[in-house]
Amino acid sequence: MIHSPLKTGPILEVDRLSVEYGLKDTPLPAVDNITFVLQNGEAVALVGESGSGKTTAAMAIAGLLSPNARVSGGQVRYRGDLLPISDDAAMRPHRWSETSVVFQGAMNALNPVHRVMKQIAEPCILKLGMSRDEAIARARELLELVGISADRGAAYPHELSGGMRQRVMIAMALACRPSIIIGDEPTTALDVITQAQIMKLLGELRSRLNLALILITHDLSVVAEACDRVMIMYAGRIVEEGAVAEIFARPKHPYTRLLIQSIPNPASGKRIIQPIPGDPPTLTNRPSGCAFRPRCPSATGICSSEVPSFAEAGGGRVACHLHRTLTQEDEVAAHA
Repeated sequence: MIHSPLKTGPILEVDRLSVEYGLKDTPLPAVDNITFVLQNGEAVALVGESGSGKTTAAMAIAGLLSPNARVSGGQVRYRGDLLPISDDAAMRPHRWSETSVVFQGAMNALNPVHRVMKQIAEPCILKLGMSRDEAIARARELLELVGISADRGAAYPHELSGGMRQRVMIAMALACRPSIIIGDEPTTALDVITQAQIMKLLGELRSRLNLALILITHDLSVVAEACDRVMIMYAGRIVEEGAVAEIFARPKHPYTRLLIQSIPNPASGKRIIQPIPGDPPTLTNRPSGCAFRPRCPSATGICSSEVPSFAEAGGGRVACHLHRTLTQEDEVAAHA
C-alpha cells in the first residue's frame, strides 16, 4: 500500500452531508448524513455498488451536482473555510484550483473537436490568468508529467488510446495545481494492465505533489493497492470506515464482509466471483431499519425496526447492530 506523506491537519471536512434528487416534486434521498475528514496527502476510497451514493457525494463536494439534485443538509470545509457547494457561481473559483475531478470515461469527458493540448491549456488561461504561450508550456509540462510525449498534445482524443486519454484527464485535473483530486472510477473500461498503470501514476503523483485523493470505486482490489483509508457506502450512508489493512483483515459490517468475499483470489484457488444475493435498494424503495437488512445473512428483529448508529469500533467506525456479536464469533472461530 502507498503511504501518505506527513499530515499537517485536515484539508477537507465533510459534516453531515445529505443530497436529494427531485422526482415530480418528491425529494428522493441519495446521500444521507455522511461525515468524514480527509487529511493532507491522504488517499481515501468511497466504495460501494452502483447506486450507493458514492459519486453523488463526491460531486456534491466538488459542487458539480446535476440540476435535479440539491444539497439538503450539511456542509463542507476546505482548510477550515466553508465551501459554497450549493452555489454554482460561488464555487467556480474553488473548482480545479482547490479540488478537481478525474471523470470516468475520458472519451465522453474530453471535447472531441479540440486537440488535447488546447484542452489542458484552457483552465490555465481561465483560472490562473496565464498567457497562451505560458499555458501551452504548462500543458506540455503536464503531458510529460503523466507519461505522454508533449508532441502528442497535437492529437485529438480519438487518436489516443484509452489509457492515454485517461492520462490526459489527469493532466487536466492537475492543471491549476489543486490540493485534492477526486477520481470517479478513473479506471473504468480499461484493461487490467492499463488500470494498474493509471493507479500507479496516481500514486506517484500523489506522493510527488502531496495530493489528497478521494477515489470512487466498486473495486476493493484497487483500494488495497492505492488507498490508506476506505469508507464503505450502502444506500446513501457510510456503513463502515477504517484503515485499509484493518478493513480487509477484520471487516465488521456484513456488507463489507460480503464485498471482500466477492473478490476472486487466484492465489488461494478462488477464481469465481461470488455475488452478493439480492439487489441494492432504489431511491424510491428504501427498507425500514438497516437498509442492508433484506440481503444480510445475519439480520435480526432490531435490524428491521431501528437504523443503526455510526459508532466507533476497533479503530474505525461501523453502522451495524450486530458488529460486536459478529466480531466475537470471529474471535471464537479463530481460536477454535
